[in-house]
Amino acid sequence: MTRTKRMTAPDAWQIARKESKYVVSTSSGPHDGSALPIGIWLRDHMQFALNTKEVRKILHDRQVLLNGHIVTDEHIGIDVFDIISFPKIDKHYMILVDEKGRHNEYEISADAAKLQLVKVANKTTIKGGKTQINLTSGANFIGEENCKGKDSLVIGIAGDDRFAVQQHFPYAVGNMAIIIGGQHTMKTGKLVEILVQESSLPNRVIIEDADGNKFETIEDYVYMIGTTESFLKTWGVDA
Repeated sequence: MTRTKRMTAPDAWQIARKESKYVVSTSSGPHDGSALPIGIWLRDHMQFALNTKEVRKILHDRQVLLNGHIVTDEHIGIDVFDIISFPKIDKHYMILVDEKGRHNEYEISADAAKLQLVKVANKTTIKGGKTQINLTSGANFIGEENCKGKDSLVIGIAGDDRFAVQQHFPYAVGNMAIIIGGQHTMKTGKLVEILVQESSLPNRVIIEDADGNKFETIEDYVYMIGTTESFLKTWGVDA
């Protein structure tokens, strides 16, 4: 795997630049190369380990769950709305970003950590006429939920409730949304207009916050988070 130089690592990782020449890189997976490697998060963000050797021991002892799965590779990337749990010490976190796009974690309850907010990429019909719901994270599951691309779902990630749809927030004018990229990162409010582009350019949307301020961004940066109010409050996030 190609190594990443500390000096060229994404600013969102928030790491010291001069400690060493190289740092853990992000492996291919559900997120792109700008996603924060879980090894860096454990060591540099959370201080659960002093060095990479200790990170590997924590992971190889199967003490860390990422979105309900045991993770053992320090290169696996984490990004917005991922859920990280440490069952042995009953600690649970949801990953978000701050206004500058830097990765942040919010401590959440054990019950909240059983749910994850995901974004629908599309739906396909597979063998047997079953409907497969494909998520932007690369995951997919069989379900009959009446959703479409760009909608958000709240799904279970633990035990028998894994991939069970708990909530559905359509990508539609009037519903609540959050911006997770660009100059208006972490702004939340109602989606008030979808501006369809008659070209290869991405569609743009306008979000209006509770104070009447409006923000324009591309639809790829938008996650639906509720209908009348933000469902992020379920995780203890005031957004």
